[in-house]
Amino acid sequence: MKTLYAGFGVLTVAIIFAGCAAPLTGTAQNASTRATVSPDDDSRAVQGNWKPAKAEFAGQAMTDAVLKTISLKLENGKYEVFVGEEPDRGTYTLDAATNPRSMSITGTAGPNSGKTFPAIYELKGDTLRICYDLFRREIPQ
Repeated sequence: MKTLYAGFGVLTVAIIFAGCAAPLTGTAQNASTRATVSPDDDSRAVQGNWKPAKAEFAGQAMTDAVLKTISLKLENGKYEVFVGEEPDRGTYTLDAATNPRSMSITGTAGPNSGKTFPAIYELKGDTLRICYDLFRREIPQ
């Protein structure tokens, strides 16, 4: 299991779903546990199916009931997020050379179609933390 931290917010959110800037924590399924991941390995390490362990949206913690409805799949530069039955699909690119590490998320289908969100992320072992802002077009601090 991997852990995913994400958030939605100001909307700042911390998950790779429809925005991010509050921490969302989640677990990835069907992925092996790894110790330390180098920046060059990030693109491989983030791939898989993720379930949130905790998340925030606009500074408010999401309930366990909501978290149970969320899933994220990252595969070969494409993402698919479900919140309940509603899909959000798109692409992502990682830049492990920046500090903090950054990513760009672009929606291609669903509520974020045509939108691009700059984000930051942290990958430690099986824990992935993603943070982005649903309305601003700048990288979160």
